[in-house]
Amino acid sequence: MSFVVAQSHFIFGVRTGVRNNLCFFDEQTVVFPSGNSCVCFNTVQRWQRFISGSERSQGMRAMTISSNRRYLAVSDYGERATVTVFDLQHEQGRKRKVLSAGDMSVQEFICIAFSPDSKYLIGLTGSPEWMLILWLWEKHKLLATLKTTNTNNPVTQVSFNPYNNTQLCVSGTGVFKLFRYSEGALKPSSVAKVESINFLCHTWMSEHRVIAGTDTGRLLVFESGDLRREISMTCVQGQQLEVKKIKDANVNEGPSVPSITAILSYSKGFACSRGPGTVFLFVQTDENGYRKAREIKIPLDAYCSGVTLAEYQQIDTICISPAEETLAISTNRGQLYSVSLSSEDKLHFEFLSQSFHSSSITGLSICIRKPLVATCSLDRSVRIWNYETKVLELCKEFQEEAYSVALHPTGLFILVGFSDRLRLMNLLIDDIHTFKEFTVRSCRECAFSNGGHMFAAVNGNIIQIYSVTSFDNILNLKGHNGKVCRIEWSLDDSRVVSCGVDGAVYEWNTQSGKRESECVLKSCSYTGVAFSSDCKTILAVGTDLTLKEIQDCQVLREVPADETAHTALAVSHSGRVVFTGTSSGTVRAIKYPLPIQKEWMTYQAHSGPVTKMAITYDDQFLLTVSEDGCLLIWKIIDKEGRGLKINKHIVHTEEILITRSDLEEKVSKMRLEELQMENEYQLRLKDMNYNEKLRELSDNFVQQIESLKTSQQVCLCYTRECENQQNSAELIMKHSKELKDLELSYSQKLIVEHEKYQDLQQKHQRMQEDYEKQLKFAEDRKIQAVEELTKMYEAKLQEKAELLAQVSNKEQEEEVVQAEEDEERKILDISSVSRLSAHISCCSLCVSSLVGWTLVCSQFISLQKQIDDRSADINKLKQERQRLLGLIRSLESDIEDLKRQISGHEKTSQDKVTEIRVVISLSTKRPLSRILNTRFSWPSSMHSSWCYSFTQTTWIHKSMINRTVEFEL
Repeated sequence: MSFVVAQSHFIFGVRTGVRNNLCFFDEQTVVFPSGNSCVCFNTVQRWQRFISGSERSQGMRAMTISSNRRYLAVSDYGERATVTVFDLQHEQGRKRKVLSAGDMSVQEFICIAFSPDSKYLIGLTGSPEWMLILWLWEKHKLLATLKTTNTNNPVTQVSFNPYNNTQLCVSGTGVFKLFRYSEGALKPSSVAKVESINFLCHTWMSEHRVIAGTDTGRLLVFESGDLRREISMTCVQGQQLEVKKIKDANVNEGPSVPSITAILSYSKGFACSRGPGTVFLFVQTDENGYRKAREIKIPLDAYCSGVTLAEYQQIDTICISPAEETLAISTNRGQLYSVSLSSEDKLHFEFLSQSFHSSSITGLSICIRKPLVATCSLDRSVRIWNYETKVLELCKEFQEEAYSVALHPTGLFILVGFSDRLRLMNLLIDDIHTFKEFTVRSCRECAFSNGGHMFAAVNGNIIQIYSVTSFDNILNLKGHNGKVCRIEWSLDDSRVVSCGVDGAVYEWNTQSGKRESECVLKSCSYTGVAFSSDCKTILAVGTDLTLKEIQDCQVLREVPADETAHTALAVSHSGRVVFTGTSSGTVRAIKYPLPIQKEWMTYQAHSGPVTKMAITYDDQFLLTVSEDGCLLIWKIIDKEGRGLKINKHIVHTEEILITRSDLEEKVSKMRLEELQMENEYQLRLKDMNYNEKLRELSDNFVQQIESLKTSQQVCLCYTRECENQQNSAELIMKHSKELKDLELSYSQKLIVEHEKYQDLQQKHQRMQEDYEKQLKFAEDRKIQAVEELTKMYEAKLQEKAELLAQVSNKEQEEEVVQAEEDEERKILDISSVSRLSAHISCCSLCVSSLVGWTLVCSQFISLQKQIDDRSADINKLKQERQRLLGLIRSLESDIEDLKRQISGHEKTSQDKVTEIRVVISLSTKRPLSRILNTRFSWPSSMHSSWCYSFTQTTWIHKSMINRTVEFEL
């Protein structure tokens, strides 16, 4: 294993396409994804701490930080998507848990969120499932899953209610739903009908209120999951619109309508994006109203020329510091901005650190005399970085894309290859100025010689060498059949090595232009080549997944890679280590001389293929760039943490270039400033002199004024004594007279007030007597009315009682007479009557209750119109019902008495029937049991001429009846 290691030191760039890719760890530290890691960046002390991502990850999709700002969760894309939770309080961001979707096949989580208590973690999968997966992440337990929608509409965001750790909100295209976790499952609690609205973001304002932003620039307010109103961007308070009107107003306002892509709530209100490069701050005016307080915009990039897209960046994420003093945003062009909310002036965003590349970096170059590194990108910009101070020194945007870049060893000039030509530029104090242009089209590779007197540029499959002093084309190196990918000079500038897509590695003599050695392997397309530290061998990498060491047209060694191809390489000047970059974005440190077996150290670096690599001339730093637009600075150390020892000591200079016009302008400005300072100094001296003179004069005048005041006071005292002696007698007389007049007037006023008091007292007594008489009269009338009502109701009660007595006596007499006339026949009738009477009583009770309820129901309908008028009638009906119930109970008692009487009559009748049947049994000589238990006809053998008729209750002759006589029991 190599004893030389690389340690991530600093990175320039932000990874886009990650949901919530910016958050605050504390007031001075932010967390954002860059390359294949998450970076904790201290904005004050300018240090970075790296949290490495997963080795098998194919890219990040989302990140989130817990409410206590301790845990960071990152979702990774892959064959089986995972969510990794890191502990931010640990120095290295120790990995806590790796969560997955269990048996489900999930490739990505497009959004994740912690619960308010940091206990649960929710993940939203991508299309076509759009599944919610809830974890109890500390125990690595999957609690519940639920499909959010049955349509193909994309779902963009899921969030926890910050006041309830079991309630969730999901929004997307035509989707706005609330879910609740209960009884071990996620259950929908509210579904809004918003089929034609595309929600891009939402935020919780309270326990029941959510504000959502749409692609048409609308802010919609939901209460408990129901759409209630819309917040206007111009009015003072939220418009109280009807839900139906809001739903019917889903008209496409055209592509120019600014969309709301990010929204965030805080203690005073909420912040939301409003179109490209603009953020609005809303403050809450009352319980339901919000007012737009401030508008914050992204200004023009101070480093760039007038051709810039800074104002047209879409805002992806908004975050606010824990103390709500700083607001930070990230954009779709990979830029980070911040603004201080404590300022009362007009606010505008500033770079959080500095501007970054927003597209793939195509060129990388370093110099010897300065700690500078130059990069160019497909975003049409060229940037000069300082890898010691970790700042952006210069930046300039052009009209076309920059393909390659090369720094002069002095750090004062730069070569940039564009689509039309190659330009030699001066690095000025605040600008990059074009000095000379060369007709080299689409130059993908260029490099200065180590001495700086020549440079090589690739023109298709030809390598052209120019003189820096005369700008003449000295040599044209021809031999490649395909595009040349990489060129590098030897230490003494006598040779140049090149490689291309044709599978050829050539070594050229820069004096004669001849090819000294070659190694051709058509099955391999080379992407990187370099001399060894002693320039005796050549190292090359390509698409055949091997690192080759070539000498004298022969391949000495091959170090096979795994399944990942090498894309770039760099050799340390000490000759102890070789660094290679891969197509997956990793960096490998390989010991030199090359090992026979696969022996290297792999570091997680970028999220895209590494395009260029370079090592500083003092072997202190490794610089790598990638298609992800990030520049990563590595610190090269040994296993004990010490830097590599080198024989040469590099001295960095601080000189810079400046044009004569700029210098004259600066000199004139300095002279003007000196003159202004001198004039201000002279003015201050004169002001001091005049102030001293004024102070002396003012002191003299003050003394004179004080003396005059004392003399004036003496004179006034003398005059006052004389006047007081003369006027004292007059004042005493006048005062006594005024006292007498006052006594007289106040005595008269007292007499008048006493008379008024007596009159009022008499009126009070009369009124009291009148009221007592009225009260007594009212009490008498009340007593009389009560007595009259009592007498009237007693008479009515007596009449009703008499009526009931008459009715009951009459019914009883009729029953007794009927029983005496026909006892036997009425036995069955009376039993049926008793049953019928019981049924009638029940029916009467039911009828009376039904009648009462019918009246109550009818009056209940009319009560809605005349409640006050019908209340008395209801009370009367209730009294009548009570009276009827009492009557029914008295009648039932009478019925019971009648039943007892009937039972006595039945017993008497049974005794008589038994006696009669005994006589019949004796006359017919039949057993009594047969007569009592059977019905029988008259037998033909009977000799008796008489029989007993039960219907007529007498004995009759046989000749008087039919032959058959039935005896009925």
